[in-house]
Amino acid sequence: MPEIIAAPTQIPVPGGKTIEEYVGRASSQDTAVSIAHMVAPAGWDEPFQQPEFDEFTVVLEGELLVDHDDTTSSVAAGQAIITRAGERIRYRTTSGARYVAVCLPAFSIDLVNREDD
Repeated sequence: MPEIIAAPTQIPVPGGKTIEEYVGRASSQDTAVSIAHMVAPAGWDEPFQQPEFDEFTVVLEGELLVDHDDTTSSVAAGQAIITRAGERIRYRTTSGARYVAVCLPAFSIDLVNREDD
């Protein structure tokens, strides 16, 4: 039977970023996939990480910067980026961004493998 997600689950994170998870471990108890709407303010960043999941990110507004392999990819509104499990990456923004992230398997803090600040 189809299941309507009436509202996303707010995921608390530091740094002023908001995460609204529609599908995933926190919201629908799905472990295979997570789908979340993110809003990152200007100047936001997070530590490098080496996730155990693939992440498909679609930027809706602004620009998301993805650091990897000693370079930075700029992902503008209307573009997407795919990062694969095992890649060392870091997400950040200078001007702010609104985007949707899909993780396979679902995002878990235990699978993200963030480096210490």
